[in-house]
Amino acid sequence: MAVLKKIAFGIAMIVASAAVLLYSDLSSRRKSSTRSAKLPLKVAVVQQTSIPALDDGLSGALAALKERGYVDGGRMILRQYNAQGDTSTANAIAKDVTSGDFDLVFTLSTVSLQTVANANRFATPPRHHVFALVSDPYAVGVGVSRENHSVHPPYMTGVGSLPPVEDIFRLARQLLPSLSRVGLVWDPSEANSVVTTRMARSVCASLGITLVEANAENSTAVSDATASLLARNVQAIWISPDLIASHGLDLIVSKARAARIPVFTSLPRETPNGTLFELGANYNAIGRVAGNLAADVLDGRDPAGIPVENVIPVTLQVNRLALANLRDRWELPDAVVERADVVVDASGRHVKSNAPTKTTTKAETVKGSATTTGTR
Repeated sequence: MAVLKKIAFGIAMIVASAAVLLYSDLSSRRKSSTRSAKLPLKVAVVQQTSIPALDDGLSGALAALKERGYVDGGRMILRQYNAQGDTSTANAIAKDVTSGDFDLVFTLSTVSLQTVANANRFATPPRHHVFALVSDPYAVGVGVSRENHSVHPPYMTGVGSLPPVEDIFRLARQLLPSLSRVGLVWDPSEANSVVTTRMARSVCASLGITLVEANAENSTAVSDATASLLARNVQAIWISPDLIASHGLDLIVSKARAARIPVFTSLPRETPNGTLFELGANYNAIGRVAGNLAADVLDGRDPAGIPVENVIPVTLQVNRLALANLRDRWELPDAVVERADVVVDASGRHVKSNAPTKTTTKAETVKGSATTTGTR
């Protein structure tokens, strides 16, 4: 009887303990449910610097979030971080947001993706993370598989936006059939720029174009790098999605104009900047795609189940004014002007309202060096 009493007492204690645990968990879940229903979710937005492409992407993302009911001060509390191009600041921001009480971290640019992804590995628990405006997320060491886009850290998802590099150089050759030397200012420490530079080398080699390179690892080096290109007799300068070169775009255009050569870029902007043509992603549209992904995650969708795809809404802008006073005989054929989404001329900037946005999500391999999409 004594043994039976001890067994009965033990069972009673187990049942009582289980009841306490269930009640405690129920209370916790009720608190979590109450917060989700009544309290705004905390979102951190992180960008590496302020350039039109990143700012346009952020505008698109915030517009998409607003359409889904997430407005700062309403269902969402938004805190914005900007590293202003400084790597040590970017790492400090990444540590701050991954250790803070954020329901979601949204990053713009490859550097911001990398710094937050690296810090998030040590967070307990890792913060949900959605990224955008990254040329090749499969190649920058954050755990996203190129072979299977569903394989990535379970708390992270986003979109890639690899520029149509081959189309850019083919278009340049169309505007100047004798084109043989193109300059490039780029930062070799930026993974995003490494990817696009490798692609450009491959494409230029196939077209018989010499890619003349000059490194600039900070904004103060852009002027000297541009002067170096001009001294080596380039016929044009291409600005890739490199943050340093993009930040110094106006300076590069000014120096190139003085040397009577054109600049073309992979970074379309809403404000005319003197470039001959701009062929690249519509960053506002990419921001909207990523903003909807962020809203999905805030709504409760598991990032682990969202594959990381390459999304390229491509836009072409051409500038007739940039043809004036060039050293070589560059032309803008009517066929190119007709397919452009934006045309700049003496009367202003004209956006074709009926021009379809060309979107490509299928990746193609460029000589095994990287992945790209095109509009061919």
